[in-house]
Amino acid sequence: MLPEAFQERMRQMLGEEYPAFLETFQRAHCHGLRLNPLKTGLDGRSAAEKYGGAYGEDTGFAHLTPVSWAENGYYYPSWDQPGKHPLHEAGVYYIQEPSAMVAAELLDAQPGELILDLCAAPGGKSTQIAAKMGGSGFLLCNEIHPARAKILSENIERMGICNACVTNETPEHLAEVFPEYFDRILVDAPCSGEGMFRKNEEACGEWSQENVELCARRQDGILDCAARMLRPGGILVYSTCTFAPEENEGSVSRFMGRHGEFVLLPVQKNRLGLAGANGIPEWAEKPVPGMENTLRLWPQRIRGEGHFAAIMKKEAVPGEIYHVADCCKEEYRIRKQSEEKYSLADFVREQRSMRDTPGKARDLISFCRENLQSLTCEDADSLTFSAEEHGREARKEKRGRQVGETKEEKNSRQNLEGMDIVEALGRAAGMKGEFQVIRFGDNLYLAPMEMPPLKGLKVLRPGLHLGELKKNRFEPSHALALALAPKAAVHRWEMKADCAEAMNYLKGQAFHAEGEKGWYLICVDDFGMGWGKLSGGMMKNHYPRGLRK
Repeated sequence: MLPEAFQERMRQMLGEEYPAFLETFQRAHCHGLRLNPLKTGLDGRSAAEKYGGAYGEDTGFAHLTPVSWAENGYYYPSWDQPGKHPLHEAGVYYIQEPSAMVAAELLDAQPGELILDLCAAPGGKSTQIAAKMGGSGFLLCNEIHPARAKILSENIERMGICNACVTNETPEHLAEVFPEYFDRILVDAPCSGEGMFRKNEEACGEWSQENVELCARRQDGILDCAARMLRPGGILVYSTCTFAPEENEGSVSRFMGRHGEFVLLPVQKNRLGLAGANGIPEWAEKPVPGMENTLRLWPQRIRGEGHFAAIMKKEAVPGEIYHVADCCKEEYRIRKQSEEKYSLADFVREQRSMRDTPGKARDLISFCRENLQSLTCEDADSLTFSAEEHGREARKEKRGRQVGETKEEKNSRQNLEGMDIVEALGRAAGMKGEFQVIRFGDNLYLAPMEMPPLKGLKVLRPGLHLGELKKNRFEPSHALALALAPKAAVHRWEMKADCAEAMNYLKGQAFHAEGEKGWYLICVDDFGMGWGKLSGGMMKNHYPRGLRK
């Protein structure tokens, strides 16, 4: 039952259009998903390329029709259940309400940029931004609530994102650490959630005008923090899933009244198939020029639950230009664990002095030599894979000193070979440009070089988790399985999504298998889904216990 005060306000706002708006609450809500262009199959095609042309056809997980305003966004009918399909667990797609896809599209993230998603949970917009970045640049995904931050981190992992860091921080603390640092910031603000009433009856029951006003005040503070973190010339996108003017046109007008360095940019509505979806200037107490350039999506006009969005640009102003705070550049600790950061050269070189202790690099390189195809990185944007020189004897031969080679020459050659292997591993996992190796305790991560030190921040995921260093061995992470191009794996075990074998794997069951012992990338319909380890005719299941069905 819709609250009476809400109905009366909407009646006044919409006038003759109110009955059509009210009628939408008698219909089922819309269902949508986004195909993942970062997820690569065995044939080299991304999930978006493989399934994106199947309009109205049965892909095996859903019948898809395109969402006009979102690249790789699709509707699916209510009788489909893609959330229960193995390809969902493999990160082939992300289930997301169609209206909610518009905000990240307006942000227009570019490869190589520094981007912040300030209120990021559960991760739909962060994963959409990461898809636009294509593995290049640095994406900081933040969520203030610990439980929701954990869900955000899990979704970043599931979608195979390699250039993102997940934090659990307040906007105020981030603003102290990152003054005028980011090229683009998305603030999908906590709101009264009126656009979710059709999906979530609890949101409807919790509504009150007092909560609307509370949310508006909270949004003011969040936007002020975002303004401090955006570089001059940068883009700020603000969005909500509510209809309340105080939280939409009102929040934007109040913000721009406090920040004269910002200007509103027009949303290209015709290009998005959203002509006429304008913000309403008179709904703000003190509207700023150009308020009609903001975007309002209504459920009676589109296939979606409704959304508001505005694009603002921070113009350059005289004064000092800040960079990452000095406190950020010091050595730091996260969760009381020492973090060590290395360039690839420093990371690999350390293996030369680690003969009697578990090497930071040696065990990882040994894993790569044994379980990945020989990789070469002649071009930073492409990889070639070859099965030549694979096997234990070949590895022993490469580690030994070659004829006429001095000890120093051998060490130099092996350092270069190790650097090539670690770099190629990063490329096979989707990294573009330069990246660094980070160690937390016994866990290794890859992160873009653009990611600065993060002193004092609560970090859940500081990049792509490669795996854990254990006694005399390296154990790969689930995140690596989801990010890795399947053709990079020496051993793969193929499963069909419509067979019981795939669901049994997701339940954590081991199974009988024959083949060379070692690590296997478990693939469903040619997409990586997790790890298994074959020994003695039995494939041990390494799907994480916390994710098992």
